[in-house]
Amino acid sequence: MEYSLCTHSLFIFSASFCIMLRLAVFCFLLYTLLVASSAQSDSNQPVIQLRLAGEKKKHYEGRVEVFYNGEWGTVCDDDFSIYAAQVVCRELGFTGAESWSPSAKYGKGEGRIWLDNVHCTGSEKSLAHCESNGFGVSDCKHSEDVGVVCSSKRIPGFKFIRNQGLTVQVEEVRIRATYSHRKRIPITEGFLEVKDGGKWRQICNEDWNQKNSRVICGMQGFPGEKRFNTRPYKLLASRRKKNYWGFSINCTGNEADLSDCKLGREIEQKGNSTCGKGMPVVVSCVPGRVFAPSVSIGFRKAYRVEQPLVRLRGGAMIGEGRVEVLKNGEWGTVCDDNWNIRAATVVCRELGFGSAKEALTGARMGQGIGPVHMNEVECSGFEKSLTECYFNPNSLGCSHEEDAAVKCNVPAMGFHNRLRLSGGRNPYEGRVEVLGERNGSLVWGTVCSDSWGTMEAMVVCRQLGLGFASNAFQETWYWQGDSSADPVVMSGVRCSGTELTLEQCLHHGKHVACPKGGGRFAAGVSCTMTAPDLVLNAQVVEQTTYLEDRPMYALQCAHEERCLSGSADKADPSSYRRLLRFSSQIHNNGQSDFRPRASPQSWVWHDCHRHYHSMEVFTHYDLMSLNGTKVAEGHKASFCLEDTYCDEGIQKRYECANFGAQGITVGCWDTYRHDIDCQWIDITDVKPGDYILQVVINPNYEVAESDYTNNIMKCRSRYDGHRIWTYNCHTGKKDLFTLCIKD
Repeated sequence: MEYSLCTHSLFIFSASFCIMLRLAVFCFLLYTLLVASSAQSDSNQPVIQLRLAGEKKKHYEGRVEVFYNGEWGTVCDDDFSIYAAQVVCRELGFTGAESWSPSAKYGKGEGRIWLDNVHCTGSEKSLAHCESNGFGVSDCKHSEDVGVVCSSKRIPGFKFIRNQGLTVQVEEVRIRATYSHRKRIPITEGFLEVKDGGKWRQICNEDWNQKNSRVICGMQGFPGEKRFNTRPYKLLASRRKKNYWGFSINCTGNEADLSDCKLGREIEQKGNSTCGKGMPVVVSCVPGRVFAPSVSIGFRKAYRVEQPLVRLRGGAMIGEGRVEVLKNGEWGTVCDDNWNIRAATVVCRELGFGSAKEALTGARMGQGIGPVHMNEVECSGFEKSLTECYFNPNSLGCSHEEDAAVKCNVPAMGFHNRLRLSGGRNPYEGRVEVLGERNGSLVWGTVCSDSWGTMEAMVVCRQLGLGFASNAFQETWYWQGDSSADPVVMSGVRCSGTELTLEQCLHHGKHVACPKGGGRFAAGVSCTMTAPDLVLNAQVVEQTTYLEDRPMYALQCAHEERCLSGSADKADPSSYRRLLRFSSQIHNNGQSDFRPRASPQSWVWHDCHRHYHSMEVFTHYDLMSLNGTKVAEGHKASFCLEDTYCDEGIQKRYECANFGAQGITVGCWDTYRHDIDCQWIDITDVKPGDYILQVVINPNYEVAESDYTNNIMKCRSRYDGHRIWTYNCHTGKKDLFTLCIKD
């Protein structure tokens, strides 16, 4: 009985197993059929190509255009999403999408609207695999063309799309110098190589022209290309192992990036004979004046120094900033209407940089002052100066909130390899260590902190690509760096703030002298990518200037704060002081709040005026003769900094009352009325005559700013002994000084 029961159980198990096995086989066959069907479906999907076109400010953004059935067309913004943008960007070789824009932000396209009501999950390999109405089925107009902004990073190993008329997708481009030129900085000449599939390849020069070279030079940070001697390169090319890329390139010459050029013809691969009638492309570039190799004196002599018509202000790095134009002796800004990467590239090349990486709008580099000189700028890309481009001279409706800016390509100088920050809590701070010569060899060492200040720190931060200096430290005992780098290798450093490297600043050279020694007294910095920018309203000063005779007994608080001239120390209490009074309105046009460097615990209480002074010196007021000799002075020994008024939509953050936080918010201004104590210059001892009234904000550079050139204001003043006239007030430094002293 037991035996037959077991046999019966075994039979049931075997039958069940057979059923399960058959079911598994059936499922496998069904899955295979579905996969095959899916593969067949994918193979039936239309093959499309994409590009980014239109009025672009970056090479990785633009109007989405689709190449289908031999014709370029656009995509409607109906139902478009960030998921669809991700598909577009990845199909173009970028790692992803940052955003998308409806309503033809990058201009209206032409031709067919190929896709409408596009629905993507984000995982599709091509925009053609997303659900839509079907190709050519749309009820949209070109005013609804969609655009995207992709990530600037490329997909590693991304392959070039091999279709005629497409934009080139490159992983990397370089100019490879010959052995005799590799020690030169920057590298301006050599074989052109592109990285394809992780390998460096040369390009055949059969279809190469100067327009292509111009684009390459712009990408490498150079304003233009030049001729070169081909003979040594032919000799080198015959000896080198060749690894050609299989395409030619077709650029018009005004592109900002190689990815904006089009692919030329496909070159048949036949081993090393790919370029049978030619040789690898060689590119030779002309460096801008700032980057001209010091070993080549001929470069510097070739440049003729002229009054610049365009300049950059407020940028954290070399080659970036707000665009300002000189017109009729006055600097002004450019409105961002129609501002694009082509116009930005004209600016960059004009200033000795390469093509533009980005065209910035909306006062991204801070607001300027003065007039808006140019609006609706349109450039072909070949102009020698922005002033040669077409523009609308009427800037109606344009405010400084719309100031245009640029970021330019600059040459790889390797400056950051000779400097480092050590011991900081983050990459933006630490003890400054430089690569210097000691006993005939290069070693890492510290910088003597004697005379170390904001200007020196600004140069360090810029050299490292870390923006502006937020603080300069003369003691760094709390940052433990590498003990082998403790010895001082640089001392006596004095910078103007415009140098590209710390080595370009004045310093002692090989004869290091540092009485305090290094160690805990080594120089340090902390850096930031944004900074404030204070600007004095010159018009307010001009409109509010007047004289007041005030008795000495009513000036005791001002006298205590050293707001009177030296003769007041011996003056009779019943005597009068003659005061040149005016209002000052100081606006923060920068990208971060202006905060005093000292902490509230170290602020000084002044009982007379009943508030804390947060800065030792904030402004200097001076009256000077026409030859620049100071004849009278009045200064704010320290200041109560607060938001008096703010632009519309900006909230006040700083108020001096009740030991409140002090500072000036971005978009706000601190107003000191003419009737406030110390808001004057004591001219009791000044004789009648013609003078220059000068006001300097943050004169000791105690707080870092993005632009110090607008911290000084000068006016013409005429004093007849009873009245004073103030006129022709201008903000600026050297360029406006001559205007101030003209009759």
